[in-house]
Amino acid sequence: MKKTLIFILLLAGSTLLHAQGQRSKEDTAWFCGICGGSCDTLVFTKPGVCPHCGMPLLHMTFTERQTVLNNYHKQMTICFYLQDGVEVLDFAGPMEVFAYAGFHVFTVSKTKAPIVTQGILKVMPDYSIDDAPPADIMAFFGGNAGPPSMDSSIMAWVKGRRSSTSYFFSVCTGAFIIGRAGLLDNLTATTFHASIESLRKALPGTKVLSDVRFVDNGKVITTAGISAGIDGALHLVAKLKGEEMAKEVAAYMEYDKWVPGQGLVISPQGL
Repeated sequence: MKKTLIFILLLAGSTLLHAQGQRSKEDTAWFCGICGGSCDTLVFTKPGVCPHCGMPLLHMTFTERQTVLNNYHKQMTICFYLQDGVEVLDFAGPMEVFAYAGFHVFTVSKTKAPIVTQGILKVMPDYSIDDAPPADIMAFFGGNAGPPSMDSSIMAWVKGRRSSTSYFFSVCTGAFIIGRAGLLDNLTATTFHASIESLRKALPGTKVLSDVRFVDNGKVITTAGISAGIDGALHLVAKLKGEEMAKEVAAYMEYDKWVPGQGLVISPQGL
């Protein structure tokens, strides 16, 4: 038993020695998928799964790994505006993507009263539009998006955040909210397939496309419905934190539908 324990300790020590010894930045090794735990710093010499968190090990250079770690710890804030009747998967899918990628996500609604998503799930917003802090990204979602898009106080709040927000993101009919706030003027956008014509009528100054998963104008990104929101969120993660990070998120979620670049990128940079 004592010999077995010594062998295990030596094996663990060799892993740490490999992590700390002489190496080139272009040397490759196997690393735990980013989970936020202490195993993120471990280095492995063979493929498999992390013995600490169970995530698949990833093969990359030490330079690539350091870039992934640096991007993960560069935390950005993202405000999820949720209205009563919001579509659950419209916001829950992207929320999973952004949270796993290391973004700080908080929720906002017109008031702090609980909202009910699709008449099923109750959500208690973190903030109201009166006390919500600024965010790097603001996100809007479909499901009963008509009332907030016609509410003058909400529209004034969205417009007032334009200068302090780096990116605006919408899923499904959330495009109506940012569109009526003027954020899609003279831009190209998309929305839920059944609402394409309605968005064209509501926003005559916007080029509205069908049959596209997402449209990236640089600072403003719109997506089609439900699962397309996950694609758009992964695209934004890749844009801000690198494609390797986005691939790790997709693998963690077991989401095999995402194809990098499967959308319309009009402007890769902010406007």
